[in-house]
Amino acid sequence: MSQYGEPRDTQLAGNSHIHHAAGKDGIRIVITGKGGVGKTTITALLAHLFAQEGFRVLAIDGDPQQNLAVTLGVPPEKAEQIIPVSKNAEYLRKKTGAGPDSSPGGLLTLNPDVSDVVDRFSIPIADNLRLLVMGGVTQAGSGCLCAEYTLLTAILRHLPLLKDDVILLDTPAGPEHFGRAVADGFTCAVVVADPSYNALSVARESAALARQLGIEHIILVVNRVSRPEDRDKIRERAGHLDEFSPMMLLSFDEGVTAAEPEVCPLLSTGSDFVQAMRSLAATISHTCEVGSVSLPHVNDPHTRFLDRT
Repeated sequence: MSQYGEPRDTQLAGNSHIHHAAGKDGIRIVITGKGGVGKTTITALLAHLFAQEGFRVLAIDGDPQQNLAVTLGVPPEKAEQIIPVSKNAEYLRKKTGAGPDSSPGGLLTLNPDVSDVVDRFSIPIADNLRLLVMGGVTQAGSGCLCAEYTLLTAILRHLPLLKDDVILLDTPAGPEHFGRAVADGFTCAVVVADPSYNALSVARESAALARQLGIEHIILVVNRVSRPEDRDKIRERAGHLDEFSPMMLLSFDEGVTAAEPEVCPLLSTGSDFVQAMRSLAATISHTCEVGSVSLPHVNDPHTRFLDRT
């Protein structure tokens, strides 16, 4: 088994090596929205930025497409060697009563013990940053991901977080994961869209479902804003601004496209897009009253928090 699939020790959430003040919770952040709007890019940038600020970050790839590793900076040939939790058939079967080859209709253990999953299956990305890949469907006709979602939900609900611990969950396209209550108990939802009608419709639906789960802080990030008239369209299509904690507009940045598929080259550029991500990280940490991220100045007039007037 390659180093990217081996069990290993970790100093992330759930491990006794962490020493913090008792009684302080970290942040659980779900990144959601329509497919193709930049969710994984924003997840990866936030993960690196929180880690650089001294937070201990666990980035979880809950998208069956499994692109978060490469976006975080893992070389593609190494990312292909990562063995997702869902592909550890014996572990999955032991925890949930079902595995990738199980027949439909079997009984699932709905509250599996997941205390060892981060220690066994997360991989190091950078200082203070680890990645856990859940996996997805790799064979036609293999059925639903019920066992995998059961395990993911248990992981997210029962991993203890202490002060300065951050979980970032990258989700599949669309709001369907909210129906499985995967993000139940989360602190914050970052709903990503672009200025299109479809993307903002999905954003409104995602925000409504997040509120039903009791997620208190819901931030709308509208990516790839390229024209002055986009601002008015966003106001019209996004519904009531009161539905979101703040609403952030991000200008289209060719540097993001040039750096694709990873975000690491962006981090050293000091571009307005990266500064806007720092601003988003600061807003999350201040809004959720956990830790502190310094608030940068952003020069781009199109990259801003949209006021409510």
